[in-house]
Amino acid sequence: MYSSLQLAGKYLGYYAKGSNSKGHGMHSPFVFDFILHVLNNKKNYQAPLEVEQLRKKLLKDDTFLPVVELGAGSRAGTGSKKVSAIAATALKNKKLAQVLYRLARHYQPARIVELGTSLGTTTAYLALAHPDAEVVTIEGNPSVRNKALEGFEALGLKNIRSLEGNFDDVLPPVLQQLETVDLGFIDGNHRYDPTIRYFEWLLKKTNTDSILVFDDIHWSPEMEAAWKYIQQHPSVQYTIDIFFLGFVFFRKDFRIPQDFTIRF
Repeated sequence: MYSSLQLAGKYLGYYAKGSNSKGHGMHSPFVFDFILHVLNNKKNYQAPLEVEQLRKKLLKDDTFLPVVELGAGSRAGTGSKKVSAIAATALKNKKLAQVLYRLARHYQPARIVELGTSLGTTTAYLALAHPDAEVVTIEGNPSVRNKALEGFEALGLKNIRSLEGNFDDVLPPVLQQLETVDLGFIDGNHRYDPTIRYFEWLLKKTNTDSILVFDDIHWSPEMEAAWKYIQQHPSVQYTIDIFFLGFVFFRKDFRIPQDFTIRF
């Protein structure tokens, strides 16, 4: 992975390159709509308060959980850790988690697959954004998954199917059961080969309206290489880079694929 100093330099380069965060001068109607409704629509798509209340509770939870390192980029660490320590490093921050909430609110994906539940706050946002959706989330750490399940129960979420195990083992049978994947969020095992593998597997279940989201696309040289591979894949029509997340779209609005970097 890049050092903190290297990541800061990467971010400055991204910010200098990025298009205006308000969408001014954006020639793609679809991307302008994405900026307007997903990145910036905090009024009409205001996220429910209960997930952030759950986050605050987790950040104060001194319960110890056994955790294991499952792949590059895992922020839970290895050994026995307090829930509060896991929450402080592993949970997607409020700003980015609520972008995913607005993404699901706006596009209303019926089938959502998440790789990397962690303590479940992002999963909860996705489930609340579209209560009629089926949200399948996979987590490799049994104790962390069980803690997430407690949160789902406390929030009264009934549309989440939580599975335990290694992505390589659990994802293929999940995909066999699904007709399509309308939204996929890949947040785990931040290495080149697994990232490409999960992309290729999910790709077989996508259609022109599907969306894939990749976490930490600038976390390491491997992740940047994986992101470049995804951008150049012939099935991909649009990509949007907001540094911490990369969005992949398959719409055929233009003959030539386009990649957008947007300040956020």
